[in-house]
Amino acid sequence: MALRPQLQLLGTDLLERIVGEARDILGHLGTKVQNPRVLKLLADYGARVDLAKSHAWFPGPVLDRALASVPRSFKLFNVMGEETHDFSGLKVHFTPGSAALHILDHKTQQIRKPDTADYVRYAQLLSGLGNIAAQSTAFIPADVTDRISDSYRLFLSLLYGEKPVVTGTFTIEAFQVMRDMQLAVRGSEKALRDKPLTIFSCCPTSPLKWSEITSQNVVDCAAAGIPVEFISMPLSGFMAPVTLVGSLVQHTAETLSGIVISQAARPGTPLLYGGSPAAFDLRYETTPMGAVETQMIDCAANEIGKHFGLPTQAYISLSDAKLLDAQAGLETAMGATLAVLSGINSISGPGMLDFESCQSLEKLVLDNEICGMTLRLAQGIEPREDFPARPIFEELLRDGHLLISPHTRRNVKAEHYFPGPVVDRANLSRWREEGSLTLGERAHREVQRLVGAWRPTRLAGESKKELCALMAKEARRWGMDMLPERAVEA
Repeated sequence: MALRPQLQLLGTDLLERIVGEARDILGHLGTKVQNPRVLKLLADYGARVDLAKSHAWFPGPVLDRALASVPRSFKLFNVMGEETHDFSGLKVHFTPGSAALHILDHKTQQIRKPDTADYVRYAQLLSGLGNIAAQSTAFIPADVTDRISDSYRLFLSLLYGEKPVVTGTFTIEAFQVMRDMQLAVRGSEKALRDKPLTIFSCCPTSPLKWSEITSQNVVDCAAAGIPVEFISMPLSGFMAPVTLVGSLVQHTAETLSGIVISQAARPGTPLLYGGSPAAFDLRYETTPMGAVETQMIDCAANEIGKHFGLPTQAYISLSDAKLLDAQAGLETAMGATLAVLSGINSISGPGMLDFESCQSLEKLVLDNEICGMTLRLAQGIEPREDFPARPIFEELLRDGHLLISPHTRRNVKAEHYFPGPVVDRANLSRWREEGSLTLGERAHREVQRLVGAWRPTRLAGESKKELCALMAKEARRWGMDMLPERAVEA
């Protein structure tokens, strides 16, 4: 049995002190909740509420009640109803970063606004990336009105891909059609509850505030049985204490407040204890997601989530670089490695550049290999017909190699991860013979190959028609008589 390698940053005493301080803050300072309906819900649940000041306080028994009703694990399923994710224990799954405003254009090497054709290529590409288990609504096409940008991204993901989707909405109005799209795939509310298809990101505003939109999103997801991930975003030294411990106290308090909202709305609502905290670089006034301090907060927050017995999430395997360069690989690989060693159940970030604001298809291909390597790391080291050792060494000494040994043939694929062509492992002469391609060129070639190999999904034709009808109706509602052409070619 392999020993699963694991990272730990917090001792028991420090972790419990952080949790205790967060509970104290929620009981005495509380949080702003800018939604009267949610405040009423919290009051009925036992929280102390001031409707006039849009504020709620959470005494210890309320926190304990909410934590007691959260499922300790849950599963996610693709459009065909096949299980793809098991959010339990130290099992890890990768998801692209979400909701970027830009895309890195390989041809021009410029960051630009994306469009529908870019999103379709993304969904097609992701279908062929085996180490990234979920889709995300990764970037926002600029060729549709922003009033439908949330539902439109989910629509394209469900139309062109089979993997489950990590998504969310920046409006209250978009939730209904996004839920209806999932019902078009699943067929009924019960089927959607039994086999969740999406996870919705719900983000408190640091410090200690829930807007009307995000708090309503939490309640709506709970009513529909849709899992949520809480994305608290304390910025160390700016919108949070400069110390990592202080930021963790704030992250814990903000996330616990979201847990209470979800469980007050519907006890048993599945969720991920997640976040996207960041260090704040005072020199540039930026929020570096590739900073080691950011990654440390993510991994430590995961330990706190697991202390509560909850499945976890973090934005961690991404980069602040502006191109597919050494910095992009450095920051992404380091974050992915730490995340896997920490056992973060849902690791968000592959493909992302420029402080969570840009996606790159070429980087996504490279990151798929980083994910594969780290997933192999998580398997640890275990014996595979290695004992007794003498027979295999007798064969080695007799034949001078073990290239065609039965032991090699039986175990090579299980023991070794072989990356695709984006990672160069050829010798110098072969690399020259094959065109002396750069990393970016190899990655772009792989993007072209995988997009070209895409085949329409197995989703039933009637479900696809219903998705298209729902999206067209929603577009007309907000003044668009026709969707971009690529949106309906699946």
